Amino acid sequence: MGKIEMTYKEAIREALAEEMERDENVYMLGEDIGIYKGAFGVSGDLYDRFGPERIMETPISETGFMGAAIGSAMTGMRPIAEIMFSDFLCVCYDMLVNQAPKLRYMLGGNHSVPMVMRTASGGGTGAAAQHSQSLEALLCHTPGLKVVIPSTPEDAKGLLKSSIRDNNPVMFLEQKLLYNTKGLVPEGEYTIPLGVADIKKEGSDCTIVTYGRMVHFCLGAAEKLAAEGINVEVIDLRTLYPMDKPCIIESVKKTKHCIIVHEAVKTGGLGGEIAATITESEAFNYLDAPIIRLASEDVPVPFCPILEKGVLPDEDKIIAAVKKTLA
Repeated sequence: MGKIEMTYKEAIREALAEEMERDENVYMLGEDIGIYKGAFGVSGDLYDRFGPERIMETPISETGFMGAAIGSAMTGMRPIAEIMFSDFLCVCYDMLVNQAPKLRYMLGGNHSVPMVMRTASGGGTGAAAQHSQSLEALLCHTPGLKVVIPSTPEDAKGLLKSSIRDNNPVMFLEQKLLYNTKGLVPEGEYTIPLGVADIKKEGSDCTIVTYGRMVHFCLGAAEKLAAEGINVEVIDLRTLYPMDKPCIIESVKKTKHCIIVHEAVKTGGLGGEIAATITESEAFNYLDAPIIRLASEDVPVPFCPILEKGVLPDEDKIIAAVKKTLA
């Protein structure tokens, strides 16, 4: 199977188109996803190809169209609901927490809720405190909701196709600053299973566990560290819930050191869950140094670019954290 180069958002669009062609029950709904092509241009020509009945423009009411998506999913459709910014998930949090993930359980398995919720996540764009958050820890705290966050075009396409075919609600987090990044994507049909991490770089000295945009920062840091003779392993979780815990544990047993990097704030972040997973496993006995969590500062994301850069993790901070745990 050959590969072709495309951007992250092109890979997402291709996955959407292929799944809509494959299954007539798949449709999209959200704000400005039709003629406007979506807030970040992800929809592209889908409105022209599939029409207004399958690329449905909605009012500015996240609670309303999320409820409509849940209802249609329970009656046999496979909706893909787009929330412009992940911050706006708070507007429809009841649908995310009390409805979509719990209905199959509460109805004794008689109804599934096969739906995908796509949203743009993360900072680095100067969009300030209400348009730059990383809220994945809140989502992972809800049993019944799968949470996916791809870092490359190849992963974005394969994971989105699997998410659409899943019979459970899936939260698909797309990183805003990754939309225009390019990568090689396999030609033809392929999927990537949910719940399987990917070792983006093998190493022997320290394990870096990360996901989303931070994968690229970690790989950049790994390249600079290699020039100093430090060989780190970079694990891209890809799916946050369910998490590929065996991959993390085996890597830490090998390297005996671990840092966890995520863009979300540190307090209550997913880094704590990953660290607990390691300490509660046999990998704890292999550690030669404490686990380090590297995350954003516990402050709202600033509008000022200089302040925002200071709040978010970067390559220099990752390099410093690796050297600290190896000291």
